[in-house]
Order: sequence, then structure tokens, then C-alpha cells
Amino acid sequence: MEDPNDPLVAESDVPSFNVLEKKIKELDNAIIIYRIYYVFDRMAYRLQLLRKERMCIIEIPRALLEDLGRDGTSAEREISHIISLNIEDEACWKEIQQ
Repeated sequence: MEDPNDPLVAESDVPSFNVLEKKIKELDNAIIIYRIYYVFDRMAYRLQLLRKERMCIIEIPRALLEDLGRDGTSAEREISHIISLNIEDEACWKEIQQ
């Protein structure tokens, strides 16, 4: 899954990461943010989330995360909506192949 065009990034490189992590934990405390990639062609962060033996991949636009750090109200609602739609969708959660 390593792609030089979509590099792996550290949590510290993600705008408003602490708020994003808090939103995920509020929905399901068992979820772990495993890896984060920056997708250049969509200017978004791709998060690989783990829960038990399953993985869900979601993308959050960079602009939303940057807006969250500035004002936050509408960006926070939109990010919460994106996260909850994906986390609650069983089709998102795939078995991890070992």
C-alpha cells in the first residue's frame, strides 16, 4: 500500500489531528488510527482505521481539517458526518488479510 505519490504522514503533520482523533473515539472507543496517508490528487488525508481484525479506510479533505483549526463549527459537523457515515457502514470494514 506504500505509494510514493501518496506518502505516509505523521499525526503531527495532520491539521487538527487531536480533534479528529477525539471525534473517532467518541463514536467508537475501540477504533485505532493505524496509518495516515496524504493523497495529493485529492488533497485529502486517508486514514486507515482498525477495529478488532477489520480495517476501514476513510478520506478527510485537507481543507476541512484546516477549517476545523480556524473556526470549526461547520467543518466539525461535516467531519463528524463523514466519520460516522463510514464507521457505521459495515461495508467499510474489511477483514485484514494476513
